[in-house]
Amino acid sequence: MRESLDSKRKRAAEIYEIFCNVYEDADCTLDYDNALQLLIATQLAAQCTDARVNMVTPLLFKKYPDVYAFANADELELREDIRSTGFFRNKAKNIIGCCRMLIDKYNGEVPNTMEELLSLPGVGRKTANLVLGDFFGIPGVVVDTHATRLSNRMGFTKEKDPYKIELDLQKILPEEIWAQFCHCLVYHGREYCDARSPKCDICPIAHLCPKKNV
Repeated sequence: MRESLDSKRKRAAEIYEIFCNVYEDADCTLDYDNALQLLIATQLAAQCTDARVNMVTPLLFKKYPDVYAFANADELELREDIRSTGFFRNKAKNIIGCCRMLIDKYNGEVPNTMEELLSLPGVGRKTANLVLGDFFGIPGVVVDTHATRLSNRMGFTKEKDPYKIELDLQKILPEEIWAQFCHCLVYHGREYCDARSPKCDICPIAHLCPKKNV
C-alpha cells in the first residue's frame, strides 16, 4: 500500500524528534572558519571522507589564507597539497577557477544564492545547499551518500538522482529543519545505517523504518 504524503510527514517528524535526542550535537562535520573555507572543504569532500578532508585543511588553509591565495595558487602545487582527498587534478583546477570567479564577479566574497553558487566551478547543489544552510542560515536539503541511502531506506523517496531526492525531502520535511535533518542523516548513517550492514536490531528509529518492517 502506497504511503500518503501526510503519513510520510508524520513519520519524518517522529524520526526527527528521536534524532534530536540521539544526535543533539549533530552539525557539519567539516572544519571551517569562514564561508570560503566551507566552500573549499565541501568541494574536497567529494568522493572523500570528511575526516580525511579535516586532516588536509589545517595546513591548506594556513598556506592559502584567503581567496586571493587560492586564485593565484600554482595548480601543480595545489594538486599535491590536496592529493590525499582523491580526484585532486579536477579539484585543484576547480578550486582555482572558483576563487578567480569569486574575485572577478563577487568582489572576493562567497555569494549567498543558489544560482550564484552553482555558477562557480566545481560547485553542485550539495555544496551550495551546505554553504547556504550552514553558513548563511538559508534552508537547504543536502543530499550526500548518507541522505541518498537513508531516505530510500526510510521510504521517503524511490529516487537515486540527488536533485529528485532533494525535491522529495522538501515536500516531507518542514523548511526550518532541512539542514539539521540532513546532518542527522550523516550521523545516523555512520552510527547505525551502514551501507552494507545496517544495525536494524538496535536502531532507535527501526520501528519507523519500512526497511526494518518489511
